[in-house]
Amino acid sequence: MGKCHALAWNAVGPTFGDTPAIRLVHLAEVDADLARTRADAFGFEKATGNWRDLLADPEVEVISVTTPNAFHPEMAIAALEAGKHVWCEKPMAPKFEDALQMRDVARASGRIAALGYNYIQNPMIRQIADLLAQGAIGRVTHIRAEMDEDFMADPEEVFYWKHDANSGYGALDDFAVHPLSLITTLFGPLDRVTTDMARPYPDRLTSEGDRRPVETHDIANVLFRMKDGASGVLMANRSAWGRKGRIALQIYGSAGSITYDQERMNEVEVYRAGGDAAEAGYTRLLAGPAHPIYGQFVPAPGHGLGFNDLKVIECCELLNAIHGRPAHLIDFEKGIEIERSVHKMAEAYEAQSWVSVT
Repeated sequence: MGKCHALAWNAVGPTFGDTPAIRLVHLAEVDADLARTRADAFGFEKATGNWRDLLADPEVEVISVTTPNAFHPEMAIAALEAGKHVWCEKPMAPKFEDALQMRDVARASGRIAALGYNYIQNPMIRQIADLLAQGAIGRVTHIRAEMDEDFMADPEEVFYWKHDANSGYGALDDFAVHPLSLITTLFGPLDRVTTDMARPYPDRLTSEGDRRPVETHDIANVLFRMKDGASGVLMANRSAWGRKGRIALQIYGSAGSITYDQERMNEVEVYRAGGDAAEAGYTRLLAGPAHPIYGQFVPAPGHGLGFNDLKVIECCELLNAIHGRPAHLIDFEKGIEIERSVHKMAEAYEAQSWVSVT
């Protein structure tokens, strides 16, 4: 993610043109040698093996926090207290009280504090929002969201930090927050939830050759209700062989439906009820310059954007927020609603019952 942010900082100006000039001032890594290597690769002027050097640098105005989850609170809070704007990767923190503190410090600082939910930046997700606002599928009755990848599918994969309880719950907060960011962006906060989680592999081989118990859950399934009564399902699996970057979103309404799959992120399918039954079916919408922002990257339809492009869009939105312009972002204020939902889901799992989110 550090590389992803660095690429976005380098690309935002050439891509959008109307952004302020960006100087890449200071890069921190786990040691000074690696920091210097990375700084040279991405065009940063200075390098350090101590992240706190960025706080004391008066030339640094914005800090990207792209570390493992457990480090987010300390780093983001310190950056905000030092007067820096913050662009922090998701989730906010493994512990809800730490996320609340991050939100409170951001409020007091007057700085912009944004979270790295770049999937909401996809022009096709914005198109879905427009379709919903137009009433294209009527009143939404059911939402189904799935996120699957196979980076933990191999039972012989070694234990690493995402298996440690200090990183959070597992699939629920490190992973399912991405489809949850789409749900909350499109429909608002959840009302109530009930949850089941699973560990497909109870232990993992360590680098020392022994086996260590897995402390997080790679699978999470959530039933939820929205405030307007719409029902929903959220399913996440980090050990799903064959899945690479899948976020499948299905939205069912009283007059049609909308489907989207992150593995085909430049497409949306829309079904509109009514008309000739013999010709009924989904219409595929293919991303192109007619969808706002896409044209900043590619002048022709059908060529497609990618993950890193969404990060460039997010970087532009961050700069919009810093300069007082309207911005399409999940900041710490909005992010705390996602964090609250995740922790309520975990609470529901422990209680084995429905839990109110609000």
